[in-house]
Amino acid sequence: MRAATIRDGEVLVEEHPDPEPGTGQVLVRVRAAGVNGGDMMQLRGRYPAPPGSPPDIPGLELAGEVAGLGAGATRFAEGDRVMGIVGGGGQAELAVVHERQLMPVPDAVAFPAAGGLPEVFTTAHDALFTQAALRSGERLLVHGAAGGVGTAAVQLAHAVGARVTATVRNPDARDAVAQLGADDVIEPDGFEERGPFDVVLELVGAPNLAANVKALNSGGRIVVIGIAAGAKAELNLAALMGKRGRIMASTLRARPLEQKAATARALEREVLPGFERGTLQVPVAESFALADVAAAYERFAAGGKLGKVILEP
Repeated sequence: MRAATIRDGEVLVEEHPDPEPGTGQVLVRVRAAGVNGGDMMQLRGRYPAPPGSPPDIPGLELAGEVAGLGAGATRFAEGDRVMGIVGGGGQAELAVVHERQLMPVPDAVAFPAAGGLPEVFTTAHDALFTQAALRSGERLLVHGAAGGVGTAAVQLAHAVGARVTATVRNPDARDAVAQLGADDVIEPDGFEERGPFDVVLELVGAPNLAANVKALNSGGRIVVIGIAAGAKAELNLAALMGKRGRIMASTLRARPLEQKAATARALEREVLPGFERGTLQVPVAESFALADVAAAYERFAAGGKLGKVILEP
């Protein structure tokens, strides 16, 4: 099979042996795979694949058709449309995934969008509701709201009745983010003056930390799930104590199978019906053939996009 491959700080396409599904695993013929911030960090040597995942083939989410079943795999049949998060290896013509990490692709969702759905909607749903316990009527601040996780978070929070403020640096993308459900779309500078916020979803990183604490409501929660702009910052503990605030952080990639399976079942119950109804969507900024993977990564790194960059093997 052909697969995106990281070699010496570059991403290119190489031939690899076809993977074989093991016990409980499904062989997926990949039709679409999203490019995510974690892939960019892996390219820079800062986010290695967890044990059991291909160390040199990036890709944290995929969608495709079941091409084969390992021993004991019974949730899906050959030919079924499936999607899911993976520890790596998604940006390839073939991938093996444990059946419990996979979800059915809703009939209303085409493959390019499905390839960009699992990672961002799982990340946003887990961060907002499992970690931060966002509730209807609360005020949410989403940083970097024009990206994949940001657009997912805006839609999910709007769907439960939260009031959403979104920071978007590119002025050309602000109207589209508002159409996804953001009540206020603002430039990042000076966001702390627009609070107080009950929950802050941090997708940018350390430079926002002090202002995030300033922007918190009493009892507010900050959830860190992106650090592209930096991982280290100074924290004023007195200010955090004064707000009775909490800071938490989360990643998906290194979680054990049981926890990844739980997030997949939560998405099946609480998120996928919205795609069937047409109330949720995956904005696709641009799609690339697998042969153009380097250009796809450059497009992601350039910023200023709305939604996902997709590879279509």
